[in-house]
Amino acid sequence: MKRTLARIVLPMVLMSVAFAQTGSAAPTTAAGATGNKVGIINIQQCILLTNEGKRDVDALDKKFEPQRTSLQNLQKEVQAMQDQLKNQGDKLNEDARNKLVKDIETKQKSLQRQLEDAQAEYQSAQGELVNRIGGKLMEVLDKYAKANGFGMILDVSNPQSPVLWAGASSDVTQEIATAYNAQSNVPAQASTPAAPSASRPAGTTPRPAASATKPATTPK
Repeated sequence: MKRTLARIVLPMVLMSVAFAQTGSAAPTTAAGATGNKVGIINIQQCILLTNEGKRDVDALDKKFEPQRTSLQNLQKEVQAMQDQLKNQGDKLNEDARNKLVKDIETKQKSLQRQLEDAQAEYQSAQGELVNRIGGKLMEVLDKYAKANGFGMILDVSNPQSPVLWAGASSDVTQEIATAYNAQSNVPAQASTPAAPSASRPAGTTPRPAASATKPATTPK
């Protein structure tokens, strides 16, 4: 997600930092695991595939929408002032030009400060969501692995995952999400039509569909 003054991005998706701790930590050895199968799972994608994850991410997006809109409006103000300076700067007297330059710098600093605060607040809320759902997800994964003869299941959600190739049949992401939904009793959300792309201001990052994440190279 790009974070510059020219492109304001208030994250509205479980980002690559989600479950970074899980991705980098030493694997947990499950007591009683006797299987020899090896599987992969994309934890981030799995969270988005659960009914609870979809519900809570959507709620988080909605909560932060006013801040995102405010940042976008502030960015437009800065852009308008920059355009004014570019197009009319040589026609302004020195005092007016200096004032405009100073006003632009002040708004840019305010924009940067608000952006950083919003991102920090969102990431904190996001981390709580990931840890809460992820903890319960691990319990489901443990049961599934033992019941289906897995000796190891690797998380490939981290781009730095050492997994270079994995067959499609080894990916248990959807199976774990399905098992989680059955256990959580959280109903699936009613499908809503996607908003037209033109309605999303430039510089924002939409929440991609979970299937857009490709955990590892798989043959087609």
